[in-house]
Amino acid sequence: MKLGIIEDNKRLREGLARGLANEGFQILFQCGSGEEAFQYCLQEPPAALLMDVQLEGRNGIQCTVDLRREWPRLPVVFYSIQDDATYFQDFLASGILTHFAYVRKSNYLLPEMITPLLKDAVAGKSFIDPEIEDRVSELRFRSDGPMDILEPNEKQVADMLARGMSNEQIARRMGFKDKRTISRINGQIYSLWGLNDTASDEKVARTRVAIIVRENRFLVWDRDGQVSEE
Repeated sequence: MKLGIIEDNKRLREGLARGLANEGFQILFQCGSGEEAFQYCLQEPPAALLMDVQLEGRNGIQCTVDLRREWPRLPVVFYSIQDDATYFQDFLASGILTHFAYVRKSNYLLPEMITPLLKDAVAGKSFIDPEIEDRVSELRFRSDGPMDILEPNEKQVADMLARGMSNEQIARRMGFKDKRTISRINGQIYSLWGLNDTASDEKVARTRVAIIVRENRFLVWDRDGQVSEE
């Protein structure tokens, strides 16, 4: 089975490649970002992916959504050490229902433990580590307000967006040298607040963030741009 490995820790990536090769996989490529994986897949799509969730730039779940637009139902095993609500929210919003597993690295340390997950994903099955399922369910049914589900730095950015500050101004205020850091945080807020569809129009998305901060409640917009429900 041809396998692609996406893991930003080079030592771990190489160790996984050796171990899974010993399990009978053909390692088609190994890399540290979803963007690199996309380029490799253009050359030859693998039968499955082993995907770290925390990556530089777009996270593994976001990258998988992009990859599946080009290669529908591409099997993937998400392999994560992170307990970050952003990733779980991204997973909820991803629409990934089959051909996947989502597990904690600490519970699946050895290649022989990962092997059946990859084979099941290729067979169209799905599996979520019970610890991750608990966190996903917690987020799915929680009734907190919009600001309550943000991390501290996301709350700061949302508040400054609502005051009309630019990314450059927010970056300076928070001590970041690169305004792209704020752009990434903006994207996290859009995802958590269900504004993904408008994120391509930055002005609209920022305006809606400001309204949600002011109202302190979740809002949904219809096709005409009007608030349709809470």
